[in-house]
Amino acid sequence: MLKLPGLIDPHVHLREPGATHKEDFDSGTSAALAGGFTIVLAMPNTKPPIFDASTLKLALDAAKQKARCDYGQYIGAGPENAKSAASLSGTVAGLKMYLDSTFGELRLDDMSLWMPHFEKYPRSQPIVAHSESRTMAAVILFAAMYDRPIHIAHVSLKEEILLIKAAKERGIKVTCEVCPHHLFMVSQVSSEERGKRKEGRREVRPRLATQQDVDALWDNLDVIDCFATDHAPHTLAEKDSDNPPPGFPGLETALPLLLTAVDDGRLTMNDIITKMHSNPRKIFNLPEQPETWVEVDESTTYEIKASEQFTRCGWTPFEDWKVKGKVRKVILRGKTAFEDGKILVEAGYGRNVRGS
Repeated sequence: MLKLPGLIDPHVHLREPGATHKEDFDSGTSAALAGGFTIVLAMPNTKPPIFDASTLKLALDAAKQKARCDYGQYIGAGPENAKSAASLSGTVAGLKMYLDSTFGELRLDDMSLWMPHFEKYPRSQPIVAHSESRTMAAVILFAAMYDRPIHIAHVSLKEEILLIKAAKERGIKVTCEVCPHHLFMVSQVSSEERGKRKEGRREVRPRLATQQDVDALWDNLDVIDCFATDHAPHTLAEKDSDNPPPGFPGLETALPLLLTAVDDGRLTMNDIITKMHSNPRKIFNLPEQPETWVEVDESTTYEIKASEQFTRCGWTPFEDWKVKGKVRKVILRGKTAFEDGKILVEAGYGRNVRGS
């Protein structure tokens, strides 16, 4: 039995408040434990979005009652909340800046709106940017101008990983994450494969990229600081609709996919520990979790089945994929939280990593 430290996912959407038919802190943190994650950091683009003290309280109150693993909650950067977001920095996982398409209170469609956040948000706390291609180049420029760290979410393209590599070589304080679906899935599929899959179930942001982009991510593993799921559940009815929302569930499939890559010789076990525990803990200033570990049966080979998962959305883009390596037990703060397919801790056992 392989023993791993508790894994950390710095990028999940738990859909609470506002869309709990897809997921909530109970089902999402249950899925996290089943996937070997003992800390998850929840994104702020909920309904309503988390952008001030009152909306933050909505999310944290729900998490306190329901979460089964430890958690943090991001606050979203908006056009007018730089001062208030900074004042809440000690109680949140970090500041999330949406620099590409988004709506409402978190819309930052003018670079002059970024400046107050870079000026006011404490340098000791992380800023995470949803930025793609040119906006990524722009936010890296901001990191250099303000001499402060920036973490780039869900990198997917060759040009992006090479830009981050160049920025790191020049001493700019930038870190990044890559999602398993951008490592294992490509935009082009055969006509036979396309006939088997409904296209809405391939909608994700950033979009699935080309084989050349996927190869570039694998060729630059040393540039990638974290593996993050961007767990973004939607129901099958929503995904199969005429206007499918983008996003995949991922908490329960990330580790087996990556362990399979270890078995294939594409990754090392140290890569998994570094990019799913050590680096996220350092980048996001997360506390140690005493008496916490994950036990994995490395030899078990099986097919991924949505019917066996805890996520509320009821599907996975990796249905029937063959993987090797299964989470058998999770010990969280000295207590068996998950064992052989069963959640064994009560709702509310999870703790806020910011201590409130």
